[in-house]
Amino acid sequence: MSLRKAYLIVFIILFVDQLSKIYIKTNFIYGESGQIDVTNWFKILLIENEGMAWGTVIPGAYGKLFLTVFRLVAVTGIGYWLWDSVKRKHSSNYLIVAISLILAGAFGNIIDSVFYGVIFDDSYGHLATLFTDKPYGTWFHGRVVDMLYFPLFEGNWPDWLPIIGGNHFKFFNAIFNVADMAISIGVGILIVFNKKAFHQQH
Repeated sequence: MSLRKAYLIVFIILFVDQLSKIYIKTNFIYGESGQIDVTNWFKILLIENEGMAWGTVIPGAYGKLFLTVFRLVAVTGIGYWLWDSVKRKHSSNYLIVAISLILAGAFGNIIDSVFYGVIFDDSYGHLATLFTDKPYGTWFHGRVVDMLYFPLFEGNWPDWLPIIGGNHFKFFNAIFNVADMAISIGVGILIVFNKKAFHQQH
């Protein structure tokens, strides 16, 4: 696969990711439960997080800045990995597509972290404004926008289970975005098609 095609994959994912985030951010109010119930098991719900998995936060005044800078370094490394894999000529298309998806996803969430704090106001209790004169944060301190929610089923754990017995659970409870999907699919390709991905074509 050519570098041009790889970059096209990255661009398409980035475009869809950012378009969906901007639309959701400017048309939904933060955390309103069941804003759009597409089906019983698929909902669109705006939440925001600091950019780590499951909404984890690095404590301290510079925690968010450290995370953003770290991700910028990481995405630079992934970008080099993609360029190097294409230039080797013998790299598998599985590998190139997987790296392209991971790069697009990582870059998509970095855009939120770097820019959203200074181009949006907040979404609490009202619709956010794009290019506002009252931004909710500063450079490198933006929050990542998530909106895709798939509560496939829910119920109670059996009473006989220790600790969690009788407690209510919901599966799948994570809320994510297009960038997260791209990263997950890319990693999934590397795991499921490991031999094909790292096989050198001749």
